[in-house]
Amino acid sequence: MEAQCPHLGADISHADIEECEDSLVLVCPWHRYDFDLRTGHSETGLKACTYAVEIREDEEDLETVWVETPEGESDWRLVELRPVSEEFADPPPALPDLSHLSLSSDEKAKGPPEDIIPAAGAPTTLIQWAVVILNTADPSLKVQRTRHAVNLFRTGQLKSIGNRASNPPLPPDLPPREDLYSKNTVDPSKVGKRKNRPVMLHALANIEQWAIDLAWDIIARFGPAHPDLPPAFFSDFTKVALDESKHFSLLTARLSTISPSTPYGSMPVHASLWDSARTTFPSLRARLAIIHLVHEARGLDVNPGTIDRFRRQGDNESVKVLEIIHADEVTHVTAGHRWFTWVCEQQGVDPVQTFREEVRKGWKGDVKGPFNVEDREKAGMTREFYENLRGEMEWGGPTQPPPRGNDQTRTDQVKASTDIAYETMSKS
Repeated sequence: MEAQCPHLGADISHADIEECEDSLVLVCPWHRYDFDLRTGHSETGLKACTYAVEIREDEEDLETVWVETPEGESDWRLVELRPVSEEFADPPPALPDLSHLSLSSDEKAKGPPEDIIPAAGAPTTLIQWAVVILNTADPSLKVQRTRHAVNLFRTGQLKSIGNRASNPPLPPDLPPREDLYSKNTVDPSKVGKRKNRPVMLHALANIEQWAIDLAWDIIARFGPAHPDLPPAFFSDFTKVALDESKHFSLLTARLSTISPSTPYGSMPVHASLWDSARTTFPSLRARLAIIHLVHEARGLDVNPGTIDRFRRQGDNESVKVLEIIHADEVTHVTAGHRWFTWVCEQQGVDPVQTFREEVRKGWKGDVKGPFNVEDREKAGMTREFYENLRGEMEWGGPTQPPPRGNDQTRTDQVKASTDIAYETMSKS
């Protein structure tokens, strides 16, 4: 069954399954609409999309999965079939020990740990949770609050999304970071080019922490500005936030295993991913183009080389972690492509030409290859989106102050932070 309720587009991947006479019924957690799992029909008159699925054995006893194509359609193909990677995230089991993520250099000054649910003014909407999480400096608490908020949203326990509230809370211009992290923040040009495994894992974890914030920021910053966004938009980006928190925790756990003396935050870090996001504050369309269809798509290009580097060093546990991350990131680019094309449809513009124009305005330099054409295509990005594309962004303006440093440093800062973290590993 399609994982969205046909009533209001709510995520029903976590719905209750109940027995009803001779059938099984899915019950949406938001408004208790029920749907027969076999036919998709509801007593309310609505119908969810369902597809017959069969497991067949061939002559060599190999099992293959066959999925019925959508009714009345043609030219569909199954792009990929893989297990869902939920080793960490879904729904919250006992949380792993994240004490190694505390970055305060002064435990006394830090004070007692905060509760997952803020003691004063507990959030009641998704937008309120997004702003609370964005303002959470402690990375361990950021992960815990992300998992808690997404679980509340998926299971219908929040009062509303909150994007149509008359006075929604505002996201921060820059999410706070803890003491040790802040002290180790440097310009991207200061990050060494040659990286061993701990340095690389640390750099990747840095990207994922910013990625958690970016997923919540697109919800908090653009949800209230676009009250017509359907619930499916928020379902997609809460999933992205949950995935990124999973990635961050997997990477930091792996880092603590390989190099206990260098916990997360103790090595040089940078904020170039957020610096790039700042250029898109005024426009949802630009945010989807620059962050999700340039930055995250670039991650798809360089991930295989990074994974191969760890494999050649015999680090199979890190390879497993990075393969989980890569599979999830394909779905993140898919979400970016889905909502970019949705916005373009609402505005009556061509997605390909509009994307290329957004990149020309909001990116500096070439969108460079080599490209992972296969995984980009899985996410919906065909070649005409990105081939022979160059950004012509100029520095200056209210939302884009010139980065620090010389011309080369400025170019480095606007390049995808995935290049800085991932690509240097494949070259080392």
